[in-house]
Amino acid sequence: MKKNVLIIGGGIAGLCSAYFLQKVGHQVTVLDKSDMKSGASHVNAGYITPSHIIPLASPGMISKGIKWMFNPTSPFYMKPRWDIDFFKWSWYFHRSSTTEKVEVAGPWIKEINLISRELFTDIKNSGDLGDFQLERKGLLMLYKTDKEGAYEMQVAKKAADLGLEVQFLDKKGLNALQPNVNMDVKGAIHYECDGHTTPTEFMGKMITHLKKVGVIIRSHEEVTDFQFANAKIEQVITNKDIYVVDEVVLASGTWSENLSKKLHIKLPLQAGKGYRINVYRPTGITIPAILMESKVAVTPMTDYTRFAGTMEFSGINTLIRKERVAAIADATTQYFPDIKINQEEKEAAESGLRPISPDGLPYIGRTKHIRNLTFATGHAMMGWSLGPATGKLVSEIISDKKTGMDIIGFSPDRKF
Repeated sequence: MKKNVLIIGGGIAGLCSAYFLQKVGHQVTVLDKSDMKSGASHVNAGYITPSHIIPLASPGMISKGIKWMFNPTSPFYMKPRWDIDFFKWSWYFHRSSTTEKVEVAGPWIKEINLISRELFTDIKNSGDLGDFQLERKGLLMLYKTDKEGAYEMQVAKKAADLGLEVQFLDKKGLNALQPNVNMDVKGAIHYECDGHTTPTEFMGKMITHLKKVGVIIRSHEEVTDFQFANAKIEQVITNKDIYVVDEVVLASGTWSENLSKKLHIKLPLQAGKGYRINVYRPTGITIPAILMESKVAVTPMTDYTRFAGTMEFSGINTLIRKERVAAIADATTQYFPDIKINQEEKEAAESGLRPISPDGLPYIGRTKHIRNLTFATGHAMMGWSLGPATGKLVSEIISDKKTGMDIIGFSPDRKF
C-alpha cells in the first residue's frame, strides 16, 4: 500500500531512507533545518567499515574520558558541563562499556555494515546517481607503538573470526602497498574488507536523483511540534507548513533526542563533534588509514585528501576549536613527515555532529509508543557506513515486509 511518508532529517540516513522508500512506491517528503550542504554527512571520513566491530562504548573509555577531560586537544574530549541529559547518557554509556556487551554488539555491527557495503555497490551499479567514487582498497590501522599494535591485533583476530578479510603488515609490507608516501610508523593492520567514498559527491548526487524521481526535499525547514492521538502522529508542524502524514521517519541525527521529547519518548543521544581538514594537493596517500594513537582518519577522496578526527562531547554546537584542528594537523605530520597542513587549510576546517547512543548501536525501527514512527538515527561514527542499510531497513519496516536482518538489537525502546 502506498503511504505518505515524511522524513525528518536530510543526512545520509534520511536520504537513503527516501531512496529506498521511493523505489517501492511510497510518496516521500524530506525536511531538514539546514541547507543540506553541511554537517556530519558531509564532513565525515567516508568510510564503509565492516571492520569497525568495537563500539565506542567499550571497556576503558570512561576512564580515558575522565583522564582527557581537561585536555582540549585529546582525541576523546568531554567538556565539563552541568547537563542532566548528559549525566544520564554518561551513566548508560558506563553500563554499556563492558566486555560482555561489546561481544554481543560485534556481530550486529558487522552484519549491518556488510549489508550496507553491498547496497553502496547496488546504488552505484543502478546508475541512478551517475558516477561517484566507490573504492574497495581497505583500511589501514597505522600504529607507532607496540601497545597500539598489540591492541589492534586482538581486534583484528576477532574480525577475522567473524569472517572479515584482514592482513598484518610490517613496515616493509606497508611500504610495498603504498610506496609513494613516507610513513613514520611501525606497521599496520589492513582490513581489506573496507571501502570508501567522497561524502559530498554522493550526497549531492543523491539529492539530485531524489528530486528527479519525485521526492519532495525542503531545506531550511524546522519541525517545531507534532499533533498525535491514539499513539499515532497525525500532523507534523514546521516553521513553514503543516503536514498530514501516514508515516514519519525520525532521521535527524543529534537533534533526534529533542524531537523525541515532543513525542514523550526518551531517546538517549549526545552530540559527538568531529572535525575535517581537506588538502587539495598531492599527498601520495592512496589507501584510507586511521592513525591509531591520535585517532585521526585519512581518506583519499575525489580531488583531495581528507584528514578527520576527534570525538568532542560539548553539547550541540558547531564551534570550531582551533586547538583541536591543530591536533589533527600535528598528528598528520607525525605519521606522514612530508605532509605539512598549512594555515589556510586549517582555517577552512569544518565540524559535524555525530549522534551517539550510549551503547554505540544505532536506533533503527519502530517504537511501542507511536505506531507510525520509525527511528533511523544514533549511528555514532558509523553513520556514513550504515546509511544505505538503514534506508533499506526503514523501507522494509514501513512497507510491512520482513527486514533483511534481525534488528532487535537496534530497538529504540531498548534499556541501558
